[in-house]
Amino acid sequence: MISRTQRDLIPTYVFLVIIAFLSIFPFFWMIVSITNTNSDIFSGSMSFGSNLINNFNSFNEQVNLGRVLWNTTKVAVMGTFLTLLVASLAGYGFEMFKSRVRERVYQVILLTMMIPFAALMIPLFTLFAKSGLLDTHIAVVLPTVAWVYIIFYFRQSSKAFPAELREAARVDGMNEWQIFFFIYIPIMRSTYAAAFIIVFMANWNNFLWPLIVLQSDEMKTMTLVISSLSSAYTPDYGAVMVGTVLATIPTLIVFFAMQRQFVQGMLGSIKQ
Repeated sequence: MISRTQRDLIPTYVFLVIIAFLSIFPFFWMIVSITNTNSDIFSGSMSFGSNLINNFNSFNEQVNLGRVLWNTTKVAVMGTFLTLLVASLAGYGFEMFKSRVRERVYQVILLTMMIPFAALMIPLFTLFAKSGLLDTHIAVVLPTVAWVYIIFYFRQSSKAFPAELREAARVDGMNEWQIFFFIYIPIMRSTYAAAFIIVFMANWNNFLWPLIVLQSDEMKTMTLVISSLSSAYTPDYGAVMVGTVLATIPTLIVFFAMQRQFVQGMLGSIKQ
């Protein structure tokens, strides 16, 4: 017999199943598509085919896979490391150091989140052009280093940092840099893990700004390569799907490897 409570939960379970299906279906269709021909993909075939090797070879003929993966990994890792360092230092400073102008400066920084990136593209492009940094990965990374949302995230998480530890470290003779690197970072590792996933995925999947500043094929990242393949006069959608799967795998690995820390970090927990 099904209890009344279980019956009441049936609509909830049905809704969750529908949402799960809608979330998983694009990934399933993507995996199926890399095994099919263009005609099968256009016809909406939902069965696995035998064209996987041909699609992979076609993608490999059009793209230098090793170079593209290296470019994408370089941009993602460098951008993630610098963003976490700068944003955590800023969040730590805004929370730990008190002054009369602190909140006003912080509010001005938060207000910049309201400025759309489209309004910043031309000034940024002009700046990097005059600096001679166009068509370099540094130009891709630098505008994302001071990510305001991540600064906000670290400041909010820093509110849970035990003030007693900071005072005890000062009594033991540690300076502020030592407190940050040897006490704050190890204790806030769940926060760093959650921020790492967010920033890494954003850098890995970044498209608009790299499209503007990266002009040579040798410097292009995976998203730009997939875009160029799909915008061809006669797109090879099997090869496009292969590229899409290859671009998705690293982000899935990072997320599932750090899923537990991500949840802890988003909940604001601190690992002692």
